[in-house]
Amino acid sequence: MSSFGTLFRVTTFGESHCKGVGCIIDGVPPGMELSEEDIQPQLTRRRPGQSVLTTPRDEADRVSILSGVEHGATLGTPVSLFVPNKNVRPGDYSEMAVIPRPGHADYTYQLKYGTRARSGGGRSSARETIGRVAAGAVAEKWLREEHLVEIVCFVDSIGTIRIPEEAIHSYTRQEIDDLGWLRLVLPEGHNKADSAEAAFLAAADDDGGASYLDKQGRVRDRNGHQLDLRADDLGDRLSDAVVVVRCPHTATACRMATEIRKVKSCKDSVGGTVTCVCTNVPPGLGEPCFDKLEAKLAHAMMSLPATKGFEIGSGFNGSTRRGSEHNDLFMASKTCQANNRHCQLLDTVTNNAGGTLGGISHGADIVFRVAVKPVSTIGQPQETVSFSGEEAVLEARGRHDPCVLPRVPPIVETMAAIVLMDAALVQRSRCASSTIHPAMLDPATECPSNSPNKRQRVQE
Repeated sequence: MSSFGTLFRVTTFGESHCKGVGCIIDGVPPGMELSEEDIQPQLTRRRPGQSVLTTPRDEADRVSILSGVEHGATLGTPVSLFVPNKNVRPGDYSEMAVIPRPGHADYTYQLKYGTRARSGGGRSSARETIGRVAAGAVAEKWLREEHLVEIVCFVDSIGTIRIPEEAIHSYTRQEIDDLGWLRLVLPEGHNKADSAEAAFLAAADDDGGASYLDKQGRVRDRNGHQLDLRADDLGDRLSDAVVVVRCPHTATACRMATEIRKVKSCKDSVGGTVTCVCTNVPPGLGEPCFDKLEAKLAHAMMSLPATKGFEIGSGFNGSTRRGSEHNDLFMASKTCQANNRHCQLLDTVTNNAGGTLGGISHGADIVFRVAVKPVSTIGQPQETVSFSGEEAVLEARGRHDPCVLPRVPPIVETMAAIVLMDAALVQRSRCASSTIHPAMLDPATECPSNSPNKRQRVQE
């Protein structure tokens, strides 16, 4: 289905090479200030062509609000958002008309529907995520204004290269974008991009020459080691080409960039993982038994193109521990005022559970990881068969990412926002329709999702 959510319900539409893509959102509360400027930043972070290591398809991805907003405020009616496709080249996919791409959905769409979009991936294309990102940006704005929720995702691994464990914690989006931003430095004796890239790829893995300039002005080699050089020392070796990795550990980001450059030169692709941290999530979100918060998050993340795994908190690693080690012990946290009574809230010493207990949020950070496979469409010749079963060799043309991981964070962030806003509205509706009885905790007496100023009333 192309719709997701219960009360905050998102329906996406469009294919990769049609006139455009977008979404229709049901359940946006009335009276919220909303403009294209609120939505555009996340679409810009997702857009293709933002780095020399992403697809060269050049799309501005400018969003237009078609309905549901008047005089800069939502009406409570469906909000329709549209992004035109401008840089389309359906001719790049002529070979795929008769040969299904290995690892792609060409074959299964044809099997299921008896037809398919032959230019690009159709609804299975990553361009479908534009509607999700646009809708999620609306959800992010509401969550931030109502509950001060912040959602930040970053790349923690590409291929076998992984960020150090001590570097995995909460960041701001600006930190993610800045720490994972690199400017290419050309090898000595080269001032043209093509010959410089060939020289870079031909160098030994332990070559210590200058390869990157980070946003803090530090010069680094291909493995991220900081060199005793300044930007001024580089002269015309400093390229205008930029790599956006969105890994907050700059040394690791350099190694990741180097790996992607190697993969790209081989006309291949590589996958990886991202970590997402949601802070200030109100307690009480999630619906036992089948709509637990982590179940909805897993549903959302696994519905994204190319995702192959989801884990929350300690994830699969938690299965190797003992309960005495894994349990998150409680401790007294804050007191709050509810129904003219002081209530004691609890916190946990650790967060192995990832922010939920029994599928319900309890106020700790929601922390989860998503695994993303290598892009299926690659330029290497692959021995396969046509739709009719005849032997064939497919050497894909077109514009494709050697690694999609740098563009994944805004997609994961906005999908998480859709899940959290939907859960918050469901919880708010429960509180509004039930008889409120005095109880120990704030979520049962005055729903956190029912009060925009809840955090202002919490006292240390």
